[in-house]
Amino acid sequence: MITAVDTSVLIDVFGADRRFGTASANALRSAFNAGAVVACSIVWSETRGAFASDDAFARAMQALGVEFSAMQEPAATLAGANWKRYRSAGGKRERVIADFLIGAHAHRQCDQLLTRDRGYYKKYFVGLRIAAPAA
Repeated sequence: MITAVDTSVLIDVFGADRRFGTASANALRSAFNAGAVVACSIVWSETRGAFASDDAFARAMQALGVEFSAMQEPAATLAGANWKRYRSAGGKRERVIADFLIGAHAHRQCDQLLTRDRGYYKKYFVGLRIAAPAA
């Protein structure tokens, strides 16, 4: 089982978020128990922003066990197609292409996505298995 992890879950864990930290940590632990946990380039970059240095970030990701997973062309193409569909349907700019890249990477290259943002991903990536931290 390969689980793609969304930025919000990693930030919850690394930042010890009071509201979501424990649930996200438990969900991440379950994902590791089931197999590999990966982060696409978007999640990797967004999460790096939460750290003071590249070294601190690298140590944290290594300690956690999250692996980098480069996005393949079919995933990038799917992201663009779904983003266009979203925008054509009147979607606002609050959903940027990065969200679609994260979803497409998980849909095409992984078995599931660990995220707190279930509804959006279910709508635009039909068939993508979603794992969510327990509330």
